[in-house]
Amino acid sequence: MKVMAVSDKVLDYLYSSQVAENFPDIDLLIGCGDLPFYYLDFLNSALNSTIFYVRGNHDKGPQFTIQGKVYEKVDGGVDLHAKTAVFNNCIMAGIEGSMRYRPNAPYMYTEGEMRSIIGQMLPSLLFNRIRYGRFLDVLVTHSPPFGIHDKEDLPHTGFKVFLPFLRWFRPKIMLHGHIHIYKHDTIRETQYFDTTILNVYPYKVFEI
Repeated sequence: MKVMAVSDKVLDYLYSSQVAENFPDIDLLIGCGDLPFYYLDFLNSALNSTIFYVRGNHDKGPQFTIQGKVYEKVDGGVDLHAKTAVFNNCIMAGIEGSMRYRPNAPYMYTEGEMRSIIGQMLPSLLFNRIRYGRFLDVLVTHSPPFGIHDKEDLPHTGFKVFLPFLRWFRPKIMLHGHIHIYKHDTIRETQYFDTTILNVYPYKVFEI
């Protein structure tokens, strides 16, 4: 299965009438947050794919386009936050947002709040284990785990609770955005136990 994951930056190279020609046979589109819904909607339609996504800390709603269309969500997409879903025998789970650095801001969470979100996901993860023999294959988040691809400032600090999550539930792949990459030698792929952690900023195409 061919996958395109995107996050954080609108690229003219992708937001183009040539995108389907440049990227044929994309089966699954994954949004890792901080992208306009119109952009994700365009990519999903142009690539004739299926889209699952989470929101980033800068995502707001409703979103307005210059044509006057209002987006409350990605049309035809599945918001994965705090859920699991299965597509082509691939089990996915998603967690939105970043570390909380402003009070009462949407899509920002403390470590305690993030632990509660993961607690809400436990029944569906356990159900997957019973039904499919595994908890999940792909974890989709906006933020990275603590100490892996993150930064020292609070807004870009990763969540510590993601680390035991990965050890317990052993997804093959974790996809995140949030951390912008400006240098070619920046580490964007890390192996953590059974999980390959990928920073997909601004996009990545790969096979599952």
